[in-house]
Amino acid sequence: MSAVIPLSLYVHIPWCVQKCPYCDFNSHTLKGEVPEQDYIDALLDDLSQDLSQFPEAGSRPLHSIFIGGGTPSLMSPDEIGRLLAGIEAQLPFSDNIEITMEANPGTVEADKFLAYRDVGVNRISIGVQSFDAAKLTKLGRIHGPKEANRAALLAHDAGLNSFNLDLMHGLPDQSLAGALSDLKQAIDLSPPHLSWYQLTIEPNTQYYSKPPVLPDDDDLWDIFEQGHELLREAGYVQYETSGYSKPGFQCQHNLNYWRFGDYLGIGCGAHGKVTDNKGNITRTVKVKHPRGFLDPDKAYLADSRRVSSEELPFEFFMNRLRLVEACPKAEFTERTGLSLSAIEQPVNDAISQGYLRDTGDCWQVTEKGRLFLNDLLGTFMSD
Repeated sequence: MSAVIPLSLYVHIPWCVQKCPYCDFNSHTLKGEVPEQDYIDALLDDLSQDLSQFPEAGSRPLHSIFIGGGTPSLMSPDEIGRLLAGIEAQLPFSDNIEITMEANPGTVEADKFLAYRDVGVNRISIGVQSFDAAKLTKLGRIHGPKEANRAALLAHDAGLNSFNLDLMHGLPDQSLAGALSDLKQAIDLSPPHLSWYQLTIEPNTQYYSKPPVLPDDDDLWDIFEQGHELLREAGYVQYETSGYSKPGFQCQHNLNYWRFGDYLGIGCGAHGKVTDNKGNITRTVKVKHPRGFLDPDKAYLADSRRVSSEELPFEFFMNRLRLVEACPKAEFTERTGLSLSAIEQPVNDAISQGYLRDTGDCWQVTEKGRLFLNDLLGTFMSD
């Protein structure tokens, strides 16, 4: 393919102090000490094997790294530093690479952000979720409001390029006033980036087997509408379904996901997407459980599959239409290798139904398209 597709790296750290009842991520309650050295060794070996499978990826500089979990802040700064140095030894870093690490306010000591910054992390994502002590207990969080506030202040003081606060709304028995109070407290801490998303009940979670009482649809709409206005008035710009930032502080790693860029995924259960020099796209999934991932007699790769040309339109738009920005038509052909004629009919259908607007060089999702995003995406599903 003629265009160089940006390459990112996702690193999964699977351990948590305890599993939250709403969480469907691949996380495992920690029993004993974190096997830091063994796991970092395995991560670097996993990356090496990925680059053997996808040698063309090794010629592209890394656009971003995201260390997620689980709770990555359970890892020591020294081992995070060794991880980053080991990655850079195998892949060149872009000059302005964004390196994000997730942190739980309950696992952050006073000097940890500084130490993570010193080994190369330049962006922290703090899992606050709420500032209401009762709600945090119900969500299974191990921190309280004081720790959440303190973590945000530490992030400011650490001199990072940016940091994010993760905040949920639509919590069990949450009122409109309670949701807006949470959001106002987050805004008062002035994070450069806010991820503000609605709690959803996912399969294979404690909440799925014992569902809590959540706000009804009318209350959820009022929370979103009034919360969105609060964020706008505070200078935050919505650039993605649940992503808000001060101008210039969008998460570059997430932008690469939504723009259908490439990413390697290393660690337990990590997913990857890589485009080869012929335009073929392969998706990968790694072994899920830490025990299997750390077994020297087993492969890291659990599954690898080529994405068919029939699947590509839906996969592209499922990601791309999360963004508020217009989608350049050229980006579709660059990222999928397909011509515009391959989607002429579904695009025309989406335009005629008022979901999309053709602006010449781009497609823009309309307000109706945002409200009925699943219906819009359905027009691109293959039969």
